[in-house]
Amino acid sequence: MKTIKLGNTNFEASQVALGIMRMAGMETGKAADAINAAVDSGINYIDSADIYGEGQSETKFKEALKQANVSRDKLFIQSKGGIVLDPKRSHDGLVFGARYDFSKEHLIESVDGILERMGLDYLDSFLLHRPDPLMEEDEVADAFDTLQRQGKVRHFGVSNFNPEQVEMVQSWVNQRLIINQLQFNVVHSGMVTRGMHTNMIDNGSIDHDGGILEYSRRKHMTIQAWSPFNYGLFAGMYINDPKYPELNAKLQELADKYGVSKNAIATAWIMRHPAHVQVLLGTMNPEHIKDSAKGADVELTKQEWYDLYFAAGNDLP
Repeated sequence: MKTIKLGNTNFEASQVALGIMRMAGMETGKAADAINAAVDSGINYIDSADIYGEGQSETKFKEALKQANVSRDKLFIQSKGGIVLDPKRSHDGLVFGARYDFSKEHLIESVDGILERMGLDYLDSFLLHRPDPLMEEDEVADAFDTLQRQGKVRHFGVSNFNPEQVEMVQSWVNQRLIINQLQFNVVHSGMVTRGMHTNMIDNGSIDHDGGILEYSRRKHMTIQAWSPFNYGLFAGMYINDPKYPELNAKLQELADKYGVSKNAIATAWIMRHPAHVQVLLGTMNPEHIKDSAKGADVELTKQEWYDLYFAAGNDLP
């Protein structure tokens, strides 16, 4: 498994991580199998959020970790907070927020709840889960200082923030923001496309994210790619979807060449970018975890990376 330096730290994180959003409702033994499959594949990084499964994903993780043959000290465990759950609209594994809340009280309560549900003494990292337009300087700064002083959080980051939002929060807090979690894959590749369509007036030139890819590289901030196999906001998987015939044909061609699955090639496409993006897998199927993680063993050529980008419907200006 390839490793990357996490942000500006010396921690060697596996470049593929396991997200546990879908762990809620699983049998404990099967959840433990997913953890073991990840670790056996070289994954040492777990990602969660306090709202996943309305908190049940983290409760199940606690039970599963006890059954798995894995020591907590061998894992880098992170979670996210700042979204207030709307239970009236959340159902069948889908969760929706009533609002964002970056108040000191809510952020500290969020971390305390995460630690209790996951059976942990501390989180290796805690991320602000999507930007709150009502976030206030003292509230966020005091929350981070308190969580660090109490030994509950070691590192901090954000999720789905643009560069100006990162800069603003960084100016408030004493801790270095080392992570930004963003949706990124060969189909959802706007942060790449915008950079190539500079000084143009077509759709590809529209700046949706403030140049977050270049900003993150310059600031040595690790990008974590969520939904690596999905198009839209959980609209569906592009792999084996008839909407993407050319892409799937190219994925299969390269999968055959390298002796891996389409998922592994899709993973390798993300990892081929020199930003050293970390890929967050969301599957709980042990075989799918192992298959996708094999993308870390594939070094696509530059032309193969571009060929996949073209097959997904993109072009060169």
